[in-house]
Amino acid sequence: MSSQFQFLEVARWSTEQPVRSRAPQPDAEDAALAAAFACALPINPGLDPSFAAALRHLLLHPGSMVRSRVVAQLAAAYGMSREPAMNMAIALECFHTASLVFDDLPCMDDASMRRGIECVHVRYGEAGAILAALGLINRAYALMWRTLADCNRSVQQAALDYLEQRLGVEGLLNGQALDLNYGTHVRDHKATERIAVGKTVSLIRLSLVMPALSAGAPRRHVQLLERLSYFWGLAYQMADDLKDVQQSTETSGKTTARDEHLGRPNIALALGVTAATARLARLLDDGDRTLKQLLPLRPNLAFLRRLRNELHADLNRAMRQAGVIPIDRKR
Repeated sequence: MSSQFQFLEVARWSTEQPVRSRAPQPDAEDAALAAAFACALPINPGLDPSFAAALRHLLLHPGSMVRSRVVAQLAAAYGMSREPAMNMAIALECFHTASLVFDDLPCMDDASMRRGIECVHVRYGEAGAILAALGLINRAYALMWRTLADCNRSVQQAALDYLEQRLGVEGLLNGQALDLNYGTHVRDHKATERIAVGKTVSLIRLSLVMPALSAGAPRRHVQLLERLSYFWGLAYQMADDLKDVQQSTETSGKTTARDEHLGRPNIALALGVTAATARLARLLDDGDRTLKQLLPLRPNLAFLRRLRNELHADLNRAMRQAGVIPIDRKR
């Protein structure tokens, strides 16, 4: 068994059955995915010690693994076998982590904390951080190719084209460029949301749409997942912007109040906290309507309700911090 799948022993999953038949509880699944991420990129003794340490810094301090969990569950729900599903889940976590490394660099957001610890560039320098992020990106593409290797040619092409659209010059990269040059554009909530679509929504789309697309899901399902990604991605960014405005670095686990200081896009700053919170509530309601259309078509996507409830919990926390009475939206 290859090293990136040693985590299956941790989770005690059978090697005989697909993920969906013996799915672990979410907390156990997240722990298993974190273990898989930790050994996703082999670090050989011949690597430069500082480079190896920077890689370990990233691999041993994962995020919540929410995206990875959703990727693995979605892929399984559409019939993808365990190994390619896990390859895709870890690949997308590698892409996401690398994007955060670049985001935090002094030439970008100049952050010092991420995931409750020092940013990798603070400990290992900008060059070390860039090389480590490129290492994750290179590994992610290798894992994605393994995922798609046994798919038919048309599915491969569609999935790879989608990946390029979301990560490439028209997706995440353009979103970051618009972010960095925000001061040269009209600074209103529409421009701010456009940047969020390029950055945050692109990554959410990869988590929700890419697994279904790669598994050959029906077109209508892909369309609804696209729509859900848009609503949830913008809502996630809006909640994050509210945290940046209202929470301390110690509370959030990452450097806060950077958007206002650097003149960067922040929907809470563009709209005001009360209006941003109302907009967040509308986005989540739109997401609920989309989810209501999707689940009858694929009942084994019911696990998406948990992600929906996590987003609503973020909404309620943001509303409390804004002095607005939370709305009971449990489903």
